[in-house]
Amino acid sequence: MTHYIYLVRHGEHQDAEHGLADGPLSARGRRQAELIADRLSGLPLDAVWHSPLLRANETARAIAERIPAVEMQASALLFDCVPTGMTEETPAAFEPFFGAVTEAEIEAGRAQMADAVSEFLVRKPGDVHEVLITHNFVISWFLREVLEAPDWRWMTINQAHCGLSVIAQKPGRPWTLVSHNDLGHLPFELRTGMPDPLTV
Repeated sequence: MTHYIYLVRHGEHQDAEHGLADGPLSARGRRQAELIADRLSGLPLDAVWHSPLLRANETARAIAERIPAVEMQASALLFDCVPTGMTEETPAAFEPFFGAVTEAEIEAGRAQMADAVSEFLVRKPGDVHEVLITHNFVISWFLREVLEAPDWRWMTINQAHCGLSVIAQKPGRPWTLVSHNDLGHLPFELRTGMPDPLTV
């Protein structure tokens, strides 16, 4: 009896290149979403949760078209966020990133991710298969939590658009990282969202 959570970053969105916060999926993002939907369609899914932001919503819609029996549910706990600020342990190289992030945004992100961990990383009885379609930083925080890494290490974990990471928990055991940023379902030209050397 195992509880599986499949963590999926949304597909590439049209406005990413213009620096806007959200937007519909690009043509490439729609294809990414179709391929991750195909990848997940053979699983006995119990639930698919997604961020309310448009790019995650449209990614979930692609999955819904292939797996109509599973209800798609939006959760504000999966919104894009920044879960921590600079700490004494955070390398100085990351300091420029936080220059554009307010204390209020960091506090909100910290609270959101505490609630998200309490909501989703909770063992459910029986065999459970859930998909969370969310954002790079949110997935990074979940993986940092599973690995029990220092808080700042979420900044060192990255996921490509529609990359698949899997965590699992068996009764009496801690959460385990099964796989990270699996891109096997995506051809090379659709592997976007990460530094170029990391997409090969």
